Amino acid sequence: MIIYPAIDILESNAVRLTRGDYSQVTVYSEDPVAVALGFKEKGATALHVVDLEGARDGRAVNFEVIKRIAKETGMDLQVGGGIRTIGDIEKYLSIGVKQVILGTAAVETSGFLSEVVKKFGEAVAVSVDIKDGLVAIKGWTEVSQQDAHDFCSTVEGLGVKTLICTDISKDGVLGGTNIELYTTLRKDLSIKLIASGGITTLIEVEVLAALGVDGAILGTALYTDYIDLAEAIKVAKENA
Repeated sequence: MIIYPAIDILESNAVRLTRGDYSQVTVYSEDPVAVALGFKEKGATALHVVDLEGARDGRAVNFEVIKRIAKETGMDLQVGGGIRTIGDIEKYLSIGVKQVILGTAAVETSGFLSEVVKKFGEAVAVSVDIKDGLVAIKGWTEVSQQDAHDFCSTVEGLGVKTLICTDISKDGVLGGTNIELYTTLRKDLSIKLIASGGITTLIEVEVLAALGVDGAILGTALYTDYIDLAEAIKVAKENA
């Protein structure tokens, strides 16, 4: 199981939101590149990077910051937030991003997801952000009427190879992740599954790895020292 340290970018800062609420922002660093390099020093090979303003506003607001992270770290980046068009995808892939993440565009734009999967293959991942069993969109500021489990099945059927699944109610509060959700999804889907939201202990990392989850995104737990990144990487490898 791959550990993905999370870097959420807002106004060029590395931040964390509480339950996806833009009014509850904690700034952890004014230099996201330094944060990324710190994660690399501790053994991380991949990063999960989100342009929060991009997710909310529908455009790549923090592109230049993400470009610097890609260039200066050389790590495998998966990037989301404001990616709505083929041009957006090509722009990120051109700077060395390994995988772009579609959220709102995958839900709202009919036929777009199928088109980009055919064109870009495994370079496209889909993020499913769940609130009360429904898919949330636009940086979690709106909730669609799309059932989350049904959407996950549809995504797999379209040929998407990687699914990032976040329970918003668990995100940023250090209360533990939704093991039941990932157990169900792992049982029902064969797609690569990345867990996100509320992972707080090494025990949870161990359980997710044992379930066969392919990746785990760690955010607040790293920034607040609830989890040591090097230890998490070790546990993920040992229990996969």
